[in-house]
Amino acid sequence: MNRQLLLGAEAVAQGAIDAGLSGVYAYPGTPSTEITEYIQRSKEAREHGVRSSWSSNEKTAYEAALGMSYAGKRSLVCMKHVGLNVAADAFINSAITGVNGGLVLAVADDPSMHSSQNEQDSRFYGRFAMVPVLEPSSQQELYDSMFHAFELSESVRLPVIVRMTTRLSHSRAGVTRAEMREQNPLHAEYAPDRFVLMPHNARVQYQNLLDLQPILEELSESSFLNQPVEGRGPVGVIAFGIGYNYVMEARNAHGIDCRVLKIGQYPLPRPQVNELFDACDTVLVVEEGYPVYEELFRGYFGSSKIRGRMDGTLPRAGELTTDLVAVALGAKPAETTAVPGIVVNRPPELCKGCGHRDMFEALNIVMKENRESHVFSDIGCYTLAALPPYSAIHTCVDMGASITMAIGAADAGLRPAVAVIGDSTFGHSGMTGLLDAVKDHAPVTIIIGDNETTAMTGGQHSAATGSTLIEICRGLGVEESHIRLIVPLKKHLEENIAVLREEFAYEGVSVVIAQRECVESAAKKNRRAAATGQ
Repeated sequence: MNRQLLLGAEAVAQGAIDAGLSGVYAYPGTPSTEITEYIQRSKEAREHGVRSSWSSNEKTAYEAALGMSYAGKRSLVCMKHVGLNVAADAFINSAITGVNGGLVLAVADDPSMHSSQNEQDSRFYGRFAMVPVLEPSSQQELYDSMFHAFELSESVRLPVIVRMTTRLSHSRAGVTRAEMREQNPLHAEYAPDRFVLMPHNARVQYQNLLDLQPILEELSESSFLNQPVEGRGPVGVIAFGIGYNYVMEARNAHGIDCRVLKIGQYPLPRPQVNELFDACDTVLVVEEGYPVYEELFRGYFGSSKIRGRMDGTLPRAGELTTDLVAVALGAKPAETTAVPGIVVNRPPELCKGCGHRDMFEALNIVMKENRESHVFSDIGCYTLAALPPYSAIHTCVDMGASITMAIGAADAGLRPAVAVIGDSTFGHSGMTGLLDAVKDHAPVTIIIGDNETTAMTGGQHSAATGSTLIEICRGLGVEESHIRLIVPLKKHLEENIAVLREEFAYEGVSVVIAQRECVESAAKKNRRAAATGQ
């Protein structure tokens, strides 16, 4: 088992286990989901008592990981890039409190938006919080970086970000494992002067964070993730993370002789950067994501010798490729092959037999009876109902926004004001919106699609489903008579239409819960039962 074929996400997971992990906290989000799933399946993690249940959202996940760190143990928290927006309050403030046991944040960015609303670059958060960021370029480096990240976190007493992108997270390579480290002993730190962020404490802690910055730069200068590659000629390249792979592939394939500075740990090693700029007439900056450091370089060194995403040498949006980098370094563009006409685009769609199909069929019928037809949706499988043949939803912005946007639209006079949200998303960030609706007596109808799982990311546990979901709505103050249950099946279509009509006409808060198990989860359950004979 010393050598394994692992996804990048799995390399992070195995590296964390081997580095003495005591607990992982996460909310599922592509391309980070597989980290936690791997730990949940790991026999070694179970034998060592590693905590690995899903959290309700990224903020609760981060705060729990911080609590484990406070107790002296090593904790890992995982999320996709937009999840860091949710966790940002706890994350930014944890840089002020510092940590006790090592705390590593594995965040997976999604250039080209394969399954996301935006392309945001999590390195901004690292700079914002002024904490170390590691950006490995390979699966082996991801694995090795987990040992390094936990040790770094404990040495400087700060959280450490390990940033990856979709292409690295979801590709496989051989990984050589190191000897497993024992978990830290329990050692809760009584340090209210650090962990109680009243202003007089926070001011001291903030100054400590500022004082740490030169030390963090020195550590970057000696990091194995920051390495120069010898070359000649007037052109140099600064390659960040997975961008280094594209540069080296282009360099070797086209015989390009140029200096390369590989960057995988931040803050930047200034002496190495200055040396490259002094030696080269032109510097190509290769970053997977935003031109975070290209922009800084242009401010520091001037724009005349810098090439990258900001001047069009590399495309401003989307993932990089070896061919794009090769052309940026002066190679001839690769010949493109036209896609045969027989190949047609197949947009994603709701699964055959999905309960959301029957829910949206009833919703569309009732909405057509109204002068206004606007449905505020949330993020989940049901978002696919924005596409034909349903074309049933009209907004999808961020987790939990369906309910609060419906409240605002109702305040503006829109009737009916309808929100559609899934059970997992409701537990993630919809409950506070429902509380606002109840407080304001808002005339909104909230349809919760309860398919008993977090289906969009592969069927992970959902905390707010079944009777628990009903109790939450009741506890938040929704009137009993306006918590309605429907079963989205063809045979119940007329009954479901009648319920929606009644609740749309009600000038107050109503919740319609459409309860039907996800067909994929049900199929998996049946397969497991058949395999075990239970």
